[in-house]
Amino acid sequence: MTALSSYPHQQTVQTRWHDNDIYGHVNNVVYYSYFDSVVNRFLIEQGGLDIHGGDTVGFVVESQCKYHKPLAYPDTITAGLRVGKLGNSSVRYELALFNQAGELCADGHFVHVFVNRSTNRPTPLPERIRAALEGLLGV
Repeated sequence: MTALSSYPHQQTVQTRWHDNDIYGHVNNVVYYSYFDSVVNRFLIEQGGLDIHGGDTVGFVVESQCKYHKPLAYPDTITAGLRVGKLGNSSVRYELALFNQAGELCADGHFVHVFVNRSTNRPTPLPERIRAALEGLLGV
């Protein structure tokens, strides 16, 4: 089983009232939103990603999530983030969501391909982003 300690970056995520579905737990599509928010917050804060005016942006080209235990509002989640593979213009993020008891509730991955904002063509990762992501490798 995946342990939170195997993720070098950890971030708190607060569930929201509207995350719950009619069955009283966080809807499956919201987990992807948590993944995306954790990664992009890391890229902005640690890698200097300029989401509004930067020349480079990340496109999600693949994603997966495995559900192990339900989450529900008002849970506070701890998200773990690590890098599984770092390429020239792409990165595979591996993520896990843990409840307040430390139990694994979901894990998955997604792949970003970084592209030039004007051409939408792959471009090498900016150095500051690469350096931040390298710190999440090798766990």
